[in-house]
Amino acid sequence: MHFKLILAFVEDSETRNVLEAARKAGATGSTVINQARGEGVEKSKTFFGLTLESQRDVILLLVEEHLSRSILETIAKAGHFEERPGHGIAFQVDVEDAVGVSHQVQKLFDTVKGRV
Repeated sequence: MHFKLILAFVEDSETRNVLEAARKAGATGSTVINQARGEGVEKSKTFFGLTLESQRDVILLLVEEHLSRSILETIAKAGHFEERPGHGIAFQVDVEDAVGVSHQVQKLFDTVKGRV
């Protein structure tokens, strides 16, 4: 079984929606890193020297490669990435190897078998 790692940088107010959408699309788990900061094309606005920016969460999803594109598109929609500039981004990278996921392999195998 081959895996992809999806990294999603989302507004903290959208984290729950993105996680629920990812699970419905076939993700079997996630890791959330809170209070990330970032900057896009436009610099963050400041007010008397204080940066006015909303908090971001980083969501890590280790997913089976056949499900990865569908999950990526699903979380982009749930997080409103295309409709609201600066609201979030997500991308996937190949995973060469993974350990600690053997308990998820059977569920993933059944899921992928049903979709491919």
